[in-house]
Formats: sequence, C-alpha cells, structure tokens
Amino acid sequence: MSTTESTDALTDLFERCQCRIGYRFRNIKMLEAALTHASSADHRLESNERLEFLGDAILGEIVCEQLFHRFPDQFEGELTRLKSIIVSRQNCARVSCQLGLGDFLILGKGMTTTPGVPRSVLAAVYEAMVAAIYLDGGRAAVDEFVIRSMSESVEAAIAGETGGNYKSQLQQLAQREHGVTPHYRVIAEQGPDHSKCFKVAAEIGKRRFVAAWGRSKKESEQRAAENALCELQSEAIPHAADEPQPDETLASEVKS
Repeated sequence: MSTTESTDALTDLFERCQCRIGYRFRNIKMLEAALTHASSADHRLESNERLEFLGDAILGEIVCEQLFHRFPDQFEGELTRLKSIIVSRQNCARVSCQLGLGDFLILGKGMTTTPGVPRSVLAAVYEAMVAAIYLDGGRAAVDEFVIRSMSESVEAAIAGETGGNYKSQLQQLAQREHGVTPHYRVIAEQGPDHSKCFKVAAEIGKRRFVAAWGRSKKESEQRAAENALCELQSEAIPHAADEPQPDETLASEVKS
C-alpha cells in the first residue's frame, strides 16, 4: 500500500490486518508504526526499524524459553541450532508471507513499483509486529502470537524439514528459476587431517556465490547454499568467506 491512500483506506487496511493476525490493538498507532516501511516515513525514526530491533530480541527470548521447556534433555548446542533456524531471517520472511503481512505494508512510491516485496522487508515487518503486540498488549499477548504463528516452523525445524536444509532450498530455486542444478566447489582446505575445515562455494551455471567455511564438506555446502540464497535475495551474507581460525595453517588451496 502506498502513502497516498486515504484515511478510510488506512482504517480498512488496519482492520483487515488485525483480522489476519488474530490480534486487536488498543493503540492503533502501534500497528501503523509496525507496518510503516522507511521508504514511506518522513523520518526513519517514524518507520518500523526500531520496532524491528526490539522484536528481534523478544522473538529470540520467546523461542528460547519454549525450546528450553519443551526439550529438557537437549544440550545447549542443539537448542541453539533449533533456535537459529526458527528465528532466522529466512524463516521470519516465510511466516510473514503466511500471515500475508506484505499485503498491509505502508510503502513509499519507490517500493510500490517493484514486482515484489523483498524477503528482508517481510522478515522485518514480522519482527516489528512482534514488538508492536508486546508494547500494546504485554508479554502474554505476544507469547500467544509468536507461538501460534511460529508453531509450524518449530515442528518443521524439529523434524529437520526446513530452515537448515539450505541445499534443498537452493536446488528448488535453481531448478525453478534457471532449469539447472547447483554445484558445490571446494575452494580451500585448512587444518590437520583429523580436524580439517573446508571452504566451499555454491555455483549456479556460470555464477559463483560467496564461499563459506565449515568443519566438514557437508556443513560447508549447507553454509554455501545459505550464502547463495541470501545473495540471490539481496540480503546480508550470513557466513563470511575469511579463514575460520587465524592460528591454523592453510593445508591446501584447490584451484577452481
């Protein structure tokens, strides 16, 4: 939605949004703030960026608490892995799409001319909505919203079906958009034989994406696939291509 819409149109937009998310705001200005992208705000402080910052922290806390109580026998490492999948930008964007939050965004003219809302913007509005509900209705209200909207993601992460399987996601995208299968190239290896790290880059056709290090080829390929997905969606690259440990010596460099 653009900023030129009338007051009546905004009122209708807010009503439909509240029905969609299953929460009714006491202070409708809080909802407006959550839906306002920086492109439509007179000042960035009037956009949803500050709410996004708060929502990210609240979302992480709620998910951590849920995982802590649900899996009393799991170690910290596994809980951290599950949490990182559930609260990832990729997953927040997916949940945002499921809720249809992109239909209610208040965007500037430049954004409304693009063919689709970037996934980074969709992830941001979900996090902003989490913060808005928390500030408007308190912890109980936001707990209910997050648990309800994230329930499918939690179950999928536990089952290992989504989130961490970036290779599968990249393969589906590459085959759908380009009709080819991604390839993974080992760029470098580092460390002793018993504890070797691998630097791998994903390739689609002639395009090579930012490489990633991992403690095994399997882990490196997953991270390289995640880098490729983020690069394709113009999002921040999650795994840097620099060496994993500065005190380790380079074992070999593999020619591309």
